[in-house]
This record gives sequence, structure tokens and C-alpha cells, in this order.
Amino acid sequence: MPLPKISEARELSDEKLAEEIVATKKQLFQLRLQKATRQLEKPHLFRHARHRLAQLLTVEAERQRAVSQTPTEEK
Repeated sequence: MPLPKISEARELSDEKLAEEIVATKKQLFQLRLQKATRQLEKPHLFRHARHRLAQLLTVEAERQRAVSQTPTEEK
């Protein structure tokens, strides 16, 4: 199973991006819970979830920087 591409994250709308971030954080929590109770069968999912979360947070930060760096019109 290949790691997700950042281009997929960049195609998401702002609302969908926020939803994906929350969903990925919940998935990581569930994976940690499964690991603690020794029910985790696929440890590679940790890497995929962390990678995806990093991509989503990177895209969110890029968009926030782009908004803050936009020159405002002075009248």
C-alpha cells in the first residue's frame, strides 16, 4: 500500500481539509489504543497515518501563509 500523495491533499477544499485532519487524528488515536491493548495487526498504518497528517497540516499551513502574505489594498 503506497503512501498518499500530497497532490491529493492540495486538491481538497478548506472544509474537507479540516475534516480530514480531524479524521486522521482520530485514526491515530485508535491505532494507539489498539497498540496499547495488543490488538494492532497492521503496524504500518501508523506510518501512513502520520505521513498523511503531516501532509494535511503542511497544506493547511501553506494556505494560511498565502492568506497572510496577500498584500492588502490601502486607500
